Amino acid sequence: MYRLFRVSLSRCSLNGLLLALMAMPAQAAESPAQNYPIQTTPMSGGDGSVEQFDHNAYSLPLGNMSMTKRLDFSVGNSFFRNPWVAAPASTEARDGLGPLLNTNSCQGCHIKDGRGHPPTGDESPIALFLRLSLPAQQAEPKVLEQRGALPVPNYGLQLQTAAIGGAEPEARMLIEYRPREVTFADSTGVTLQEPLYSIAEPAYGELPEDMQISPRLAPPMIGLGLLAAIPEADLLAAADPDDADGDGISGRANQVWDLRTGSTVMGRFGWKAGEPSIEQQGMHAFAGDMGLTSSLVPQTDCMASQGCDDFPDGGTPEVSDDVADFVTFYASSLAVPMRRNMDYPAVKQGAERFNTLGCASCHTPRHRTASDAERPALADQIIWPYSDLLLHDMGDALADHRSEFQADGREWRTPPLWGIGLAQTVNPRAGFLHDGRARTLEEAILWHGGEAEAAAQGYRDLPEDQRAELIRFLESL
Repeated sequence: MYRLFRVSLSRCSLNGLLLALMAMPAQAAESPAQNYPIQTTPMSGGDGSVEQFDHNAYSLPLGNMSMTKRLDFSVGNSFFRNPWVAAPASTEARDGLGPLLNTNSCQGCHIKDGRGHPPTGDESPIALFLRLSLPAQQAEPKVLEQRGALPVPNYGLQLQTAAIGGAEPEARMLIEYRPREVTFADSTGVTLQEPLYSIAEPAYGELPEDMQISPRLAPPMIGLGLLAAIPEADLLAAADPDDADGDGISGRANQVWDLRTGSTVMGRFGWKAGEPSIEQQGMHAFAGDMGLTSSLVPQTDCMASQGCDDFPDGGTPEVSDDVADFVTFYASSLAVPMRRNMDYPAVKQGAERFNTLGCASCHTPRHRTASDAERPALADQIIWPYSDLLLHDMGDALADHRSEFQADGREWRTPPLWGIGLAQTVNPRAGFLHDGRARTLEEAILWHGGEAEAAAQGYRDLPEDQRAELIRFLESL
């Protein structure tokens, strides 16, 4: 068995109990809660928000989308949902799967367009996989600029734990959990589960001792088009890489390679903001997760040294430009569910506490999309994603110690929180954080460290009823 790797995760979120307020003559200084807006409308995703709160809550098209575009959405949905097959096959539009893969459909990872979950028992991992790389110091600058990390010989940048007939999976991914106790100020406590990852039975040669790994869980798909429509200037204006304002939060943008333009641009998608666009993220998923080529990503993660060229392909490319466009349109058109129970006193108190603890320092509540966005349904919308889409140092407990473009081994992009209260309605086994280790929202908070340590400590210091109010607020999103 390959040696054990300890990895931790979570994204940035909370911020530290806000520094001593300046003394003011007659009146007290402004409350930290007033520094960030409190959401007063249920329309988290703007005019396209939908009133759907069951297991299909993440699967509806934007509510303000035209009927003509809904037909395109349905076509994209079919390619997102239905399994692909190995070539040659009579299903020519969906053949070419593999030979190495993690799953055979997009929906296999993004269950009901929502979060995945880690495997349990003898289950094969599907919605959770391992990113691989060698230390960045060994790479040529051009490789890091264009690929973000140095691939592992014979294994690439992702561990494929499944294969089509006649091919052999790269290896087995194993997870063990050990308990980690957290005690609140009131002496009650919670037992977290810390994952330990190992790689067993490598099939294509010995794995390097200095190989780096990073577990990645499939994230929810809602609101991606709206996130893409936030002006880059607005996101960069919130970046503070040197913590010039001294608030303990130093978010920064990742700079990644854009295959479409052949240039370095701001990343905003993926756990480390390693992708610049919905299209590129989707085509990389086709290539890495299913072994399918596209015009944008003509090479999969399967190498000639693994015998991949010996298998028939499904055409050049296997994901046609039309299919790629439909899937990208679908992924950019999934609506955000409306908020619920906003008038409940506990939810209102939790919203205030979210701000006073400093959570909103990274989980920026409100944005406005560009008025000149490419699609009218996405343009000039007031949205409430609760994310700045920037990278933040989350501390050792959540570090994967693997860089991705300019993101280092302690940094993660702030994940949007909209719809999070419905995550386990959509998929009852859904996990939180980048590898799904957190079984509850409270566990996710307790894993926060680094820039979020003060806010997490503030949560631990709260009495039980006030902790419950914060959770009620998150459940309302």
